[in-house]
Amino acid sequence: MDKKLLITGAIFGVIAIVLGAFAAHGLKTIISESALQSFETGVRYQMYHAFLLLILGSQSVISEKSKKTIYAFIVVGVLLFSGSIYGLSTNALTSINFNKIAMFTPLGGVLLITAWIIMLINFLKLK
Repeated sequence: MDKKLLITGAIFGVIAIVLGAFAAHGLKTIISESALQSFETGVRYQMYHAFLLLILGSQSVISEKSKKTIYAFIVVGVLLFSGSIYGLSTNALTSINFNKIAMFTPLGGVLLITAWIIMLINFLKLK
């Protein structure tokens, strides 16, 4: 499980850096300032959770069962939260109407919050 956490964290980090650079250099002149800020929020939260996966994969104080649960919540949460923000922010650039996926953003956020709460509960149980 630790290897999967570390690899996924590294992949999320690489993608966040690529998307951040794309936003700064490619999107800056073609989407609105508010859309760019939203896109950057998606990148920022993806990177936060990339770091969390790297840290989680390096810890032995959290049970494997909890790690698997936290992993699932983070992966799905980032895909829904950041992914929907990426789509919504670049909506004007494509023929796809991403407004229909706007409901996924708060759902992804709830999953990310839940992952942190599960981790907190594990820390509170430490002796």
